[in-house]
Amino acid sequence: MAVIHRTTVKPTKLELLTSWLPSRPWYRGGGAGPELTKAGGFRLDDPEGEVGIEFMVVTDVSGARPATYLVPLTYRGAPLDGAEHALVGTMEHGVLGPRWAYDGGHDPVLVAQLLALIEGRAEAQDQSVSDLPDREVSASYTGEGPLSTDVTATDDEDGTALVMPDGTTLRLHRVLQPSQDAEEGPLPQGAIGRVTGCWELPDGARARGPYAVLSAAPRS
Repeated sequence: MAVIHRTTVKPTKLELLTSWLPSRPWYRGGGAGPELTKAGGFRLDDPEGEVGIEFMVVTDVSGARPATYLVPLTYRGAPLDGAEHALVGTMEHGVLGPRWAYDGGHDPVLVAQLLALIEGRAEAQDQSVSDLPDREVSASYTGEGPLSTDVTATDDEDGTALVMPDGTTLRLHRVLQPSQDAEEGPLPQGAIGRVTGCWELPDGARARGPYAVLSAAPRS
């Protein structure tokens, strides 16, 4: 299990994201720059114990209407080869020293553990407390056989698509939307899995909706 350290991080995660978010194609804000608050999230464990994995939810209140974003992040003790395009920034951790933060949709460790969560082989962990499962995060999978971790990640205005060699696609919803049937309702047409979670709205209410949806490969 990952250990949550009570220490300082400079710059803070929100400071890193404030600079990085406007560069993303799915960012909905204007030119003034985001004003971010933490709204939720969860963690996953790296079986090797080397990479920190966090699914962070932040809300930008700079515009006329707040926008809530899902930002999967990985934290590494050294740069990830070939992932310069996915670097969010570097920071100094009070216990672990220099850390490289990456957009997790482009990090194979996060992708593998997210797929393990969908398949029921991994368990979501609390964002702030060590060794505590996050019961608000649920995952389902109705497909057959193991999912391929060999994915091609592409960012667009709708989020991030992780496409497997056979065409099966896991789409990360970067702009989160509440959904009343996020848990009990049927999967969207063509979907074979999803991850659902909660976040806090600016007024303090709790919202729930899909973080990611897995769609079957198109039939030939």
